[in-house]
Amino acid sequence: MIPKSIDEVTDSWLSEVLGATVTAHSAEQIGQGVGLMGDIFRVALDTTDPEGAPASVVVKLPSSFEENRAQGVALGMFEAEVRFYRELAAQAPVGLPTVYSADIQPGTADFVIVMEDLSQLSLVGQSDGMSFDQAVAAVRVLAGIHAVWWNRVQTPELEWILSMIGPRIEYVDQLLIDILPTFSEGFGHCLPHDGLKLFEMFAGNYLKFNQTLAERSPWTLAHQDYRVENLMFGPEGSGQVIVLDWQGIGRGPGAYDLSYLLGGSMAIELRRAHEQELIRAYHDQLLISGVTGYSLTALQDDYGFAHLMGGLATAMVTGGTMDLSNARGLALVETMAERHITAALDHDGIARAKHVLGR
Repeated sequence: MIPKSIDEVTDSWLSEVLGATVTAHSAEQIGQGVGLMGDIFRVALDTTDPEGAPASVVVKLPSSFEENRAQGVALGMFEAEVRFYRELAAQAPVGLPTVYSADIQPGTADFVIVMEDLSQLSLVGQSDGMSFDQAVAAVRVLAGIHAVWWNRVQTPELEWILSMIGPRIEYVDQLLIDILPTFSEGFGHCLPHDGLKLFEMFAGNYLKFNQTLAERSPWTLAHQDYRVENLMFGPEGSGQVIVLDWQGIGRGPGAYDLSYLLGGSMAIELRRAHEQELIRAYHDQLLISGVTGYSLTALQDDYGFAHLMGGLATAMVTGGTMDLSNARGLALVETMAERHITAALDHDGIARAKHVLGR
């Protein structure tokens, strides 16, 4: 049975999922405003076997908002996350939570994921950004995950994972054209010199930029939303990072995730100061994890080009479709837009875009 709401999460259902007798529980919603496609609850447990059962778990259910549920079904996001946890997650050596149950009614928004409660770890806000030590840990975990599927995703058994040059990107590409005027009016003022020019070149060409990198760069399993608010960090210096929200996974170049993380989840000057060191940390971890045939020089070039991809799309889609009276959301999009476009410009984004577009 898949509960349709937190009210249907009962002691007996939890007992069946956890393999322990739950005698009482209490739930509180967490992460409001963070998870758009899901409602997330921390559930405290009383059990008859406290040594063998967790004291609490996190339960993820579909969003309470019908529009979000419909979008999640249309884009296959709910099924992707459930299938990732059930079929693929065990192959990753680090970076994933313990999942007790993941289930879905195919073709619907009826799903549930029960995972370990990681509230002892730290969350970092997007506007605050990662510290250097957190960034090192995050890129190493990312490389360890990427290495598992490096050059292994272009196979029939993984075709259920959308490619990064497929219909989802085509849909976003058209949306970018439609929302460009709204985005430009709302956020053009916070962009650096040539920032709006590059966004105008990007709108309608997202797919073309993705295709350009996909033709020359090794493919892996990409998270596609690998940013600081989807990560949880252990104590400073521990290197522990847990990666959440696997609804948007795709098949494509790993540099996409790396540029998306560093471009949007660090303060601009901190990124500039440590960028090459962080790229090398990612590459070193690929080598440690057994990846061969991908040079640091190739990665650096792919990384620079990938700033023309996901980060710009996320900033535009979020900024071009949001309620501009939301002061907190407005400030967040301003930060994201400025960081991502600055990173693209830092890596010769105008010249790279002109080369691809033949201008």
